Amino acid sequence: LFCAGRKGGHKGRARQYTSPEEIDAQLQAEKQKAREEEEQEEGGEGARGDPKKEKKSLDSDESDEDDEDYQQKRKGVEGLIDIENPNRVIQTTKKVTQLDLDGPKELSRREREEIEKQKAKERYMKMHLAGKTEQAKADLARLAIIRKQREEAARKKEEERKAKDEAAMAGKRLQSLSLNK
Repeated sequence: LFCAGRKGGHKGRARQYTSPEEIDAQLQAEKQKAREEEEQEEGGEGARGDPKKEKKSLDSDESDEDDEDYQQKRKGVEGLIDIENPNRVIQTTKKVTQLDLDGPKELSRREREEIEKQKAKERYMKMHLAGKTEQAKADLARLAIIRKQREEAARKKEEERKAKDEAAMAGKRLQSLSLNK
C-alpha cells in the first residue's frame, strides 16, 4: 500500500559496495597525483632537465643545507597571507649529533615545584617523627591522656574483680559456717 503524503524511503534501493581492490587502486591513484603535483610545484616543467635538481634529489647526504631553506607546505589561507606572530614557536628539528645529553637538564616550573613539594613533605615527616612539630606534640599529649585513662580503667577493673572475689569468699565462709552448726 502507498500512503498519501509520504514518499518512499531509501531502504529498499539496491546498495553498491566497492571491493578492497578498487579502494586500493583509488588510493594509489591519489598518491600518484599528489606526487606529480609536488614535482610540478617544486621545479615546474623545466626543472626536470636541470642536473642540479636531479643531484639534490639523488643525494640525501647534502640535504643539510636544504633543510634550513625548506618550509613546510602551508595549509589554507596561510600561503596567501604572511603573518608575523612573535608568540609562534617555530619547531626546529635537531639532529642526533646536535643533541646535548650530558648537559644539565632544565626543569620546567611544574617539575621544580613538584620536587620542592616532595622535599618539604620529607622534611616535615622527619620532624614529625622526631616529635618537633605542633601536630606531633598534640598527638603525644593525646596519647599520654589516653594511656592514663586506660591505666585507671584497668586499675578500677582489678579492684572490682578483687572486691567480687572477696565477696564470693565471704559468702562461701558464711555458708560453710551455717552448715557446720
